[in-house]
Formats: sequence, C-alpha cells, structure tokens
Amino acid sequence: MPARRKPTSSSFSFTRRRFLQGVAAGTAAAVVAPELGRAQLQIDEEISGQPRVAIRLRVNGRSYRLSVEPRWTLLDVLRNRLDLTGTKRVCDRGECGACTVLRDGKPVYSCLTLAVDAQDSDLETIEGLSADGRLHPLQEAFVRHDALQCGFCTPGMVMASKALLDRNPQPSLDDIKEGLCGNLCKCGTYTKIFRAVQDAAQTLRRS
Repeated sequence: MPARRKPTSSSFSFTRRRFLQGVAAGTAAAVVAPELGRAQLQIDEEISGQPRVAIRLRVNGRSYRLSVEPRWTLLDVLRNRLDLTGTKRVCDRGECGACTVLRDGKPVYSCLTLAVDAQDSDLETIEGLSADGRLHPLQEAFVRHDALQCGFCTPGMVMASKALLDRNPQPSLDDIKEGLCGNLCKCGTYTKIFRAVQDAAQTLRRS
C-alpha cells in the first residue's frame, strides 16, 4: 500500500494577496446583491402575474403605505412587510388562533384576512400592547402565572384576552373560556391562562 503523502505547508498557505482578493470579492457582492434582489423581485412579479395595489394600513397607531398583491393575507404583510413577527403563523388555516390580532377592537384571524380588506381599520398586534418599555398587565399576568410553554399560541391568546377584557372588564371563568374558545394551546396550559386573565382583569379594574 503506497504511503499517504503528508500535506505540505504550501497546501494551506493564505497570502496577503489572496486575503485582499477575497475582501474585494465580498465587497463587490455586497454592492451588487441589492440590485440583484430588486431584479429578482421584478422577475417574481412578472412570473406571478399578480398586479400590485397600493393600500394604507393603520397598525398599532401608525399608518403604513404599502404595495401588495391582492392575494396576500394580513398575516403575510404583518410578518414579511412590516416585520411585526409577534403575530405567529402556525396552522395558517384559521384553526389555532395563534395569528389573532385586533381589528377595530375585535379579534380576527390574520391568516384568513386579506390585507386589502383590512384598510380603514384600526389594527392592533401584540407589539402594540407594551408602552414605554413596560408590559401590558395581561402580558405581566401571563409571565407571573407561567401561562406559556412553547409560546407559539401566546400572542394570539393575549390579543383575544385583551378583546375580552375591553368589552367585559369583570369576566367570569365561563366568560373567559368562551372568549378564548377560538385559540388553541397545544401544550395544554389552559388553567394557567385562565388564571392569568382573571388576574389581569383585577389589575385593570384597580387601575
């Protein structure tokens, strides 16, 4: 069996010239990448054949002008265009409630709501609850009662709970169960969630 050749030091040499060439190539790629991205976006639009429409959304008190395809859901726009990723995509077919946001104060599944239909509405997501670096009492109660495990259902649970407490500041346990019946927790943390909502209701009444 022939002896295996031992790699020489020249096999792994990394000269100053090669380093500068690599830096130059990386810089060029960084400059060209945005242009390629815009070109790809244009190609994608041509391939999809979907015209863009201009819309304005009011989200968490701010107004946004956007160019969207009519088929895009509110969930798509919130996560992919406005970078509001607190609203979760889980089932993506209106069964779990993880994507729940408030539309004019009422809970809706953003995965079933078209972005173009959400115009002229006041939208609120989980990012809009905290203010000045402080959590909303509902968020604090969820943390205090350990009412979350994997966390995927939590934003939707909190938003549905807010809609409930806004219309019923003193809900019974049955009211809470009914108010959250459209939101599923696959970890089964319902008992702690119900306690958190009751606790938050008391806090909000005192304040």
